Amino acid sequence: MASVLIVDDASFMRMMIKDILTKNDFDIAGEAANGQEAVDLFNETQPDLVTMDITMPEKDGIAALKEILQQHPGAKVIMCSAMGQQSMVIDAIQAGAKDFIVKPFQADRVMDAVQKVMG
Repeated sequence: MASVLIVDDASFMRMMIKDILTKNDFDIAGEAANGQEAVDLFNETQPDLVTMDITMPEKDGIAALKEILQQHPGAKVIMCSAMGQQSMVIDAIQAGAKDFIVKPFQADRVMDAVQKVMG
């Protein structure tokens, strides 16, 4: 069973993604509310996949993505963005994110991205 680390500063958003993933037989490795927590938890849990919000306090998703990929080049990260964050999404993809999903989350789009990234 693949494990996923869910990163978002909004607990409601984390809950939505967790709900979609657990219904599709994914294991939740942990949840982080900011980029620094994300990096720390990634190192601790070594999840198969990360869903990473772009805009967060302390350390944004792109900074956290870069830090995780520096230490773990094979990490699989899907960025989560709000509408109108296209330029940030492009930055994230160039930095090594595998895909992105847009809020509000639609279960089928989330699962399409996850299955594509997980191969």
